Amino acid sequence: MSISNITNSSDEKIASTRLYVKYMVSLRCKIIAKSELDALELKYSLSPHGAIEFDEEITEGQYDQLKKNLMSSGLVLLSESNSMLIDKIITTIVEIIHYSDSLPKLNFRDLISSQTLSSDESILKIFSDVKGMSILQFIIIQKIERAKELMLYEDHSLSEIADILNYKNKDYLLAQFKKVTGLSPSYFKRLRKERLKISENRLKASQSNTAQASS
Repeated sequence: MSISNITNSSDEKIASTRLYVKYMVSLRCKIIAKSELDALELKYSLSPHGAIEFDEEITEGQYDQLKKNLMSSGLVLLSESNSMLIDKIITTIVEIIHYSDSLPKLNFRDLISSQTLSSDESILKIFSDVKGMSILQFIIIQKIERAKELMLYEDHSLSEIADILNYKNKDYLLAQFKKVTGLSPSYFKRLRKERLKISENRLKASQSNTAQASS
C-alpha cells in the first residue's frame, strides 16, 4: 500500500529523520526492512550503524504505518526519543575512539551516562537489541577499527597504538586484535607498505607521462 493511500493519519511531522529498529541484526532483517520502506515509497538510506535515515521528515501516520508493517516481521521501530538516545550512545563512542588523540582513562559507561544523561539498564538492552551486540563489544570493535587505521595510515609501533587506545599493554591489544580480525597486526603493517609502494609507483608513472608529454 502506497503511503499516499493511507487514510486517517496525522500530518504532524516526526522531528527526527534518523530512527533505529530493534532486532534488525542480520542481512535478511535489513532486506525485509528495506522492502517495507520501499513499499511505503519513503526516501531513505541505511547508515553504517543500522539507522534508517530519511531524506525528509515523515509524518506520524507514516511512522505508525511503517511500525505496523515492520512488526508483522518481528521488527520493532523505536520511538523518536529512544532512537535519539541510541544514536547519542553510538556517536559518543565513535567520536571518543576515532577522533581523540588518546582515549580517556575513564569507564565508558560513565562517559556514556554523562553524554546521554541516562544510565538506564533498559537503554543498554535496547542498544543490544538494535546492534545485535553489547555496548562493550561495540566498543571493542571500534577500538580495533581505530587500531587498523593507525596501522594503515600512521607509522606507530604496537606499543604506541596500545597506549593511544588505552590498553593495558601491547600483548592485550594483540590478543584482542587477533580475536576480532583473525589476523595479526603485522598483516596490516604489510598492507601499509604495499599500498605505499602502489602509490609511489603511480606517482612515478604520472610524473613520467607528464615529462613525456612536455618533451
